[in-house]
Amino acid sequence: MRYLLDTNIISDARRGNRTPVGSWIAAQRIDDLAISAITVLELDVGVRRKERRDARAGSVLRQWFDEQVSEVFDRRILAVDAEVAVQASQLHVPDAMPDMDSLIAGTALAHSLTLVTRNVADFANTGVRLLNPWED
Repeated sequence: MRYLLDTNIISDARRGNRTPVGSWIAAQRIDDLAISAITVLELDVGVRRKERRDARAGSVLRQWFDEQVSEVFDRRILAVDAEVAVQASQLHVPDAMPDMDSLIAGTALAHSLTLVTRNVADFANTGVRLLNPWED
């Protein structure tokens, strides 16, 4: 694995290869890509909210999540373990950062991965290697 995909990358990739993200992902080896368990959490919350508001659209989104996220990344979903937690905790001192962002950054640090995200400013002072497919 070389890259940890942030939640916004997975969300944008849903639109296919016609976006900068879709093109970038298509050019990578699938085994080089991973996601955090936090991304699974964030995406699943979004799917559940959609299912509650609009059953039909929620069903389509659930199918995408099950087939294109859960199955595709099956063995490349990185857990939040003690090492990730310690890396994330260090990012809260001296200035706190959002918990989900710190856990995603902590995952990238613990596994020596480049974080692929559109939100580079959110991770700028973490020491994580960053890549923005919209700009790079």
